[in-house]
Amino acid sequence: MIKVSETAKLKVVSLMAEEGFDATTDYVRVGVKSGGCSGLSYELKFDKSVEETDKIFEDNAVRIIVDKKSFLYLVGTTLEYSGGLNGKGFVFNNPNAQRTCGCGESFSL
Repeated sequence: MIKVSETAKLKVVSLMAEEGFDATTDYVRVGVKSGGCSGLSYELKFDKSVEETDKIFEDNAVRIIVDKKSFLYLVGTTLEYSGGLNGKGFVFNNPNAQRTCGCGESFSL
C-alpha cells in the first residue's frame, strides 16, 4: 500500500489537470529505478493505462499504479508534497530506505 498525504493529493490533482489528465480516471505511476547518489531513485509520472503486472491502489482519492518490481521497494511509503522555503516538490517517506541522499530523491536499502 502507498499512502498519499492531503497536501500531495491537492498538488497531484492540480498537476494532472494542468497536463490534461483526470484524477478521477487516470493514475499516478510511482516507481523506482537505478541511479541517484544513494543507488535507487524515485519516479513519478501520470498515466492513463495499467499494465498487466501493475499493482493498483487508491488512497485519499488518488489512483496509484506501481510496477511489480518497484512495489517491493515502496511498500508502506507515503507520498507527501513540500512547498516550504527549502524547495518545492514531492517527497517519498519510505520506511524501507536505510539511507537517503541529502536531496531526498534517492535511497538505498
